[in-house]
Amino acid sequence: AALEQYFSGIQLMGAVLKARGDQAALASMGGGKLGISRLTANLTSFHTGGALIETPEFADPTTNQFPNRLGFDHMQSFFVGVQAKPSANMRANVEFNVVGNVAQNPINEIFYENRARPVTVQSTNGQVVLGDANRVAVYRAEFEWNHVLFDLQGFYRTGHYHWGYEGDFFNLYPEANYGPNIDIYNGTAPLGAEFYGKKMFDGLAIAIGPELWWGANPAILAKYKKEIKGYEVTGVFHEDLEQRVGSESSFAIPVPKTRRATVGVEKEWGAFGLHAGGIWGGSPLIGRSFQLMNPEDPEGGDMTAYEDEIRLDDTWGGKVKLTFAKGRFQWYASAAAQGLVASGGADPTITYTGWKLRDSGSGNQYNVLSGFTFGVGDFQIAPNFLWQRPLVGPMAQGVEAPGRPRNILTDPFVVRGNRETVAGEIMITYDPTPGTFFYEWDNDRAEDAKFAANVGFVYRHLPTVQDAAIGILPDGRTFFPFPGSAPAQDLWEVHARLVSKVSPELGWIANIYTGTAQARGSDPRLIFRSGIDLRSIYKKTKLVASYKNNDWGPFDYHRDFNLTFPHQFSLDLSTTVGSPDWFALPNTEIGIMGIYRTLDQYSPRYCPLRTLDAAGDLVCDPTAIGFDNGNEWEIRTYVHINVFN
Repeated sequence: AALEQYFSGIQLMGAVLKARGDQAALASMGGGKLGISRLTANLTSFHTGGALIETPEFADPTTNQFPNRLGFDHMQSFFVGVQAKPSANMRANVEFNVVGNVAQNPINEIFYENRARPVTVQSTNGQVVLGDANRVAVYRAEFEWNHVLFDLQGFYRTGHYHWGYEGDFFNLYPEANYGPNIDIYNGTAPLGAEFYGKKMFDGLAIAIGPELWWGANPAILAKYKKEIKGYEVTGVFHEDLEQRVGSESSFAIPVPKTRRATVGVEKEWGAFGLHAGGIWGGSPLIGRSFQLMNPEDPEGGDMTAYEDEIRLDDTWGGKVKLTFAKGRFQWYASAAAQGLVASGGADPTITYTGWKLRDSGSGNQYNVLSGFTFGVGDFQIAPNFLWQRPLVGPMAQGVEAPGRPRNILTDPFVVRGNRETVAGEIMITYDPTPGTFFYEWDNDRAEDAKFAANVGFVYRHLPTVQDAAIGILPDGRTFFPFPGSAPAQDLWEVHARLVSKVSPELGWIANIYTGTAQARGSDPRLIFRSGIDLRSIYKKTKLVASYKNNDWGPFDYHRDFNLTFPHQFSLDLSTTVGSPDWFALPNTEIGIMGIYRTLDQYSPRYCPLRTLDAAGDLVCDPTAIGFDNGNEWEIRTYVHINVFN
């Protein structure tokens, strides 16, 4: 059956290629203004199995359970892109995804093509199965117009960069490159357009769109940068046009509609640098009420909830950053004070090295960060420190009704990433070829050292709880606030990245971690996790392998609900007709992949025993005593054919 699907897909590719040849002839007659920009076929088979799991051996058509069964299934996914170039300075491109059969048994049950699963609806004639719903979708689109007075770029699911290196000191405009996650959850971000002025409009940038980053409200942002007497001065204005009410992932929950304006000033004096600025934000939230604990009870004995409201004073904030770099020594220090609703964004920039402790950019906090790097031969030693504290702390666990944990769906602000923290880290980097910066975003591809590596240790003292996070119910649409948060806890992590490019035809990259971690939701269980992922390329062969111990699964809901697996293994071996890439880009390749997981009481789908519930139905009891761990596995074979990209 798999071979029949493959050959059918190849026949379809042949027909499309012939059509492409006809189209090429037409395009050449029309001056090359229209052409095929992408032609990709992904043909995949899945064979699954397991023991002591909830997944049935045979599919039950009366349920909406995924994976729906054990055994064999297959999937075909085709991508066709059309590019138009009406003039030398204008280009537009749109890509479509067409789904054949949708596999319903993969153990990673959330993926882009699952939008085309058969849908059962109720009609006047009873239940009707719609087998062709959502089989065709616009995958991504973009355009570029290079005018003498401006550059205009439009994007839909193609990503864009941030303005952090262009004067956006408070990071109002974040980066929107989400890798495979935007496909996994079938997100539509980013969607919008960017305008960059030239000549008389030089220094002006405008971004506008319904979802400029994942979970963003429809908004417009304007940035203007100008040099004044040797100082770089930048102003940024952000206006939300409407309140978004939906999202595809708990990673991207919309925040309350806001209005923000910032100004930043930069100046360098030789080895010294200064960046300072102010923010005014959250004015639409003025007058909204919020709960808080007794600010005059530092011991936390008063469990009564008090009420206050957002005032004009809560919309202001400021930040300053000092830098010094001379020879092998580099140092920075920054401090911020931001009102309850004077929120910016997380710092996306790199200061000297790849530190993990950074400014969260959130309102409702004071923070101080400082660190330095020192070079010794090919080694760099880099300690870093963070202290932050919210102006108004989180609601206490067990607060008396009508008190409750705050959440971003109903409250003007929350304590999450800005929770009280005292943290330190140290990083040691070995890089004999500093011309390929070890912490650049594309270092996986660009690094040329025979061996380069870093190792880091991060320790966080977290003496308080947080406010409630937001989860999404199994329907994938309904938001809900968790009833609380994970408890106060000190966390630590050791991480390392190893890179070796022995030759242009042989290289490998490994990422290793171990440490403690907490769920994003309210589950109090502390986990001790570890793992490694390894990628290796030899000539035309690529190997991707990973192992995780006592860690969350691949999806957001696993960390939200603290769902872990004792052991997770994966191995992906492929060969390509061209040169394999370190990034997961469309390519012509054939491969086989295996996934194996063990399951315990904290794992989804673990089912050692079924018992009767109060309604008389047989349900799984994952806490049953006397059973071994369960397991689930998948063997995946695939052929990817990519002709244009």
